[in-house]
Amino acid sequence: MAKRRGIMSEHLKEEIAKELGFYDVVKQEGWGGIKSRDAGNMVKHAIEMAERGVREKNNAR
Repeated sequence: MAKRRGIMSEHLKEEIAKELGFYDVVKQEGWGGIKSRDAGNMVKHAIEMAERGVREKNNAR
């Protein structure tokens, strides 16, 4: 089975994990150690960041 490539960069995932307060778990256990709630919050946060970026880009026009 081929390994899936993530959409988010490792750096972005780490920054979001730090912001949301579960980066210690990632450091100790890897991404498989985080709770599903934390993973969902991480995705939600990334979507909000992307939406903010789109809004800012549209406002700059």
